Amino acid sequence: MNRARQWALAGLLLAGACVAALVRLNHLDETPPTATAMAATTTTTTTATLAKPEQIARGSYLARAGNCMGCHTAVGGRPYAGGRAIATPFGSVFSPNLTPDIQHGLGAWSADDFWTALHNGRGRDGRLLNPAFPYSNYSLVSRADSDALWAYLRSLTAVSQANRAQEMHFPFGTQPALAVWRALYFRPGVYQNDAQRSAEWNRGAYLAQGLGHCNACHAPRNSLGATPGPQDFSGGFMPELGWYAPSLQDPSEASVRDWPQPALRHWLKTGTGPQGSALGPMSEVILGSTQHLSDADLVALATYLQSLPQIKSPPPQTPGRRAEPALRSLGRPLYAEHCAHCHGVNGEGVPGAYPALAGSRTVTMASPANLLRIIQRGGFAPATTGNPRPFGMPPFSGVLSDDQQAALTSYLRSAWGNQAQGDSDVRPMDVLQLKRQQVN
Repeated sequence: MNRARQWALAGLLLAGACVAALVRLNHLDETPPTATAMAATTTTTTTATLAKPEQIARGSYLARAGNCMGCHTAVGGRPYAGGRAIATPFGSVFSPNLTPDIQHGLGAWSADDFWTALHNGRGRDGRLLNPAFPYSNYSLVSRADSDALWAYLRSLTAVSQANRAQEMHFPFGTQPALAVWRALYFRPGVYQNDAQRSAEWNRGAYLAQGLGHCNACHAPRNSLGATPGPQDFSGGFMPELGWYAPSLQDPSEASVRDWPQPALRHWLKTGTGPQGSALGPMSEVILGSTQHLSDADLVALATYLQSLPQIKSPPPQTPGRRAEPALRSLGRPLYAEHCAHCHGVNGEGVPGAYPALAGSRTVTMASPANLLRIIQRGGFAPATTGNPRPFGMPPFSGVLSDDQQAALTSYLRSAWGNQAQGDSDVRPMDVLQLKRQQVN
């Protein structure tokens, strides 16, 4: 998002803040912190002492299901001690310390405080939390699961690591701006089973929409960073990461409607399969989350994902852009030199090792972002228990220039019968623009 547009939105937020302050800063069902909770000290009785082992074990499982450690652990840092930067178009958010440290973590929190954070997006001190913490999804989590998660987090070793201040562009991190955002886009509500669906389907929907927060990546975001809702999986671009989370509802992108369910469960468990390997952010999700799901929950998640309504994404509008056959011609020898020895002369790949590029949805989807990202940074499937030594692809950002990356991408999107959605050809400027957006 350019700075001029951000300032325009900032003005709207500040204007709306006056109205929001008069209408509501709290939702009617939100419970403010009690005086007792606010006065909690090191003498607070911890649930880790009172919780049963089975509740803590349940919380540990749920923390894996939500991949909590993935965001709340800095690179090279202590687990759950926070400090990882979450890049957004509005600035960087740094994940907080979730260990039971009294000063910096959850040591002084109660189970009610934790529930308020998950369900209502509000901290122990009553302040509104930034929606980079996906409480729009976590609001659907049941109170029993919230209590189990809290019991598990309180059982961890306390880490005395101070939380890092957020680095949001003014006024997006301010309380009035957050109040406006919530008034527009957030309504708390625990997941309610659909009586017309099976128990498996409902369990899968609960995991995907709630704790798994799948649509935090796999849904489009508007100019204020809001998604259409936890049931939308129509794909979303993550500009700060340079990745596109493809639509789970579009057969030409990442729909799994036609996958054999055992193959889908295997892919979620191991990160690999005949359809290809999980790469990029999804590789992290499988490594830290879905590989640890029980067989019953994998069945439930697969059942739900395969039931999503199928919606064809509209092709992107690229007025004035003409085909660039010269780019494809330049890409052919680059492929022969750098790619064919693994992916095959005709893009057929090697089963179980190197994915086929002929007919690959990653290659032909409308956005070339993921293909470019793989060329630049390499492709590495997760080293899961079921696939401990995955094959990988080295990065080529130091080998191929922007012009060469554009030429190779254009060739791949049109070779061997590939027909990319939208514009097949990628220009050097497209490569440069994508690189400029990337933070991580």
